[in-house]
Formats: sequence, C-alpha cells, structure tokens
Amino acid sequence: MTTSGSKALKVGLAAGLAFLILVGLGTWQLLRLHEKEALIARVSERMAAEPVAVPPRGDWARLDVDQWSYRRVTVEGTYDFAKEARVYVNLSEPRGKLKGPGYFILTPLDLDGGGTVLVNRGFTPLSGGAVSRGTSGERASVSGPLREPEGRNLFTPADEPKQRLFFARDPKAIAAQLGIFEAAPFTVDAEASGPGGLPQGGETRVSFPNRHLEYALTWYGLAATLAAFVAVLALRARRA
Repeated sequence: MTTSGSKALKVGLAAGLAFLILVGLGTWQLLRLHEKEALIARVSERMAAEPVAVPPRGDWARLDVDQWSYRRVTVEGTYDFAKEARVYVNLSEPRGKLKGPGYFILTPLDLDGGGTVLVNRGFTPLSGGAVSRGTSGERASVSGPLREPEGRNLFTPADEPKQRLFFARDPKAIAAQLGIFEAAPFTVDAEASGPGGLPQGGETRVSFPNRHLEYALTWYGLAATLAAFVAVLALRARRA
C-alpha cells in the first residue's frame, strides 16, 4: 500500500468512527426525548388526578418519593407558625398575579399521629406584603402536589439558618435546622392562597426543559455533513 493510500485509509477510519459517534449521540437524544415526553405526561396525569391521603408516617423511611412526586395529596394537622421558614425562589411563570424574586413560605404541619410535614403555603415577593398566619396549634387541611427534595449545585448559595432562609427545598435539612426531629422526606405545595392572597398558593413549579429533538437533529446534521465532506474528498481523489 502506498503512503497516500495508507493516509487515506486512516482518514477514512477516523471519519467512520466520528460518524458512528455522532449518529450514536443523536440516537441517545431521541431516547432522552421519549423519556422526557413520558415524564411530562406522567406528571400532567398526576396533577390532574383527585387528591389522595398523604403517605403515613410509618412509610416515610422506605418511601420512594419519586413514585409520589407531583401526586396531589391531602394532609391534616396543626400548623406550627413559630418554626416557619423561607426558601428563596425567582418565580418567572406564576399562576397567580405575583411573580419575580421572593420566597416560598414553608410551615411545619404536625400530624395527629406524630411526624411533621413541611407545607409550602405559597409565594410572597421580596417587594413585601403581609403574609397571613394563624396561631400555632391552628388545625388545617391542606391539599396539593407532593414534592421531592430539591437538589443543590455549585451555584446554590449557603443557607442562612439563623434567618430561617434557605436556598434549596430540602425538607430533611430544613427540618434539622428548625429543630424538627421527625420530618417527612417530602414537602406539600398548598393549592389555596392564604387569607388576603398571601402567601400565593398553587405555585407548583413544573419545569422539564425538552430540547432533545433539537439536539438530536444537530448531531444527525453533523453526521450528514461529515459524510458529505468525506464523499467529496473521495470523489476528488478518484479524479486526481
């Protein structure tokens, strides 16, 4: 084999490997597209269903929260407003009239049979407004979606527990700072607003970015471009 032939073979093998990788990436994105569409459909179905009883305290230790996430539940107990906390949020697509930077108001709801569920009573903006509160021990029945703990990343600010200000909706971590020793591994988003409109309930954020088709077409497009480029080179080599 001549030197030029050996070089052409190496280029062809490299191009073939790159083509397979690009096609594989495009196919992976299509698989992710189907998974994301199934997730969106599942969440939409759960959000539209009638509420069921919240998982009992005896099931919390082994509860698969993902299987319950976004299911509408009803929980009853007594509020402990003395241990209320705030979780910072930038509400960009509100269902109510208020939006922008502010806080989700998390209030412990002590269950009759023991244990505590942190209830996200709703959104209040940084611009202010009187957040409605009752007296600790006030009995309440709350319906709304059950939510899984919120994760952190490198850009999540550190919590300020002395101010009862948190930057991730992690019920176990928040409960530990509030001195709650038997907290549910989930939160519940109240669907109803407080008296006077604050906090603004019903602000469950359902956000599943779905650009997988766009990414798949990009990878397939690159694969097609590479194939066309190699074909042109091969045609020129034959004519030379």
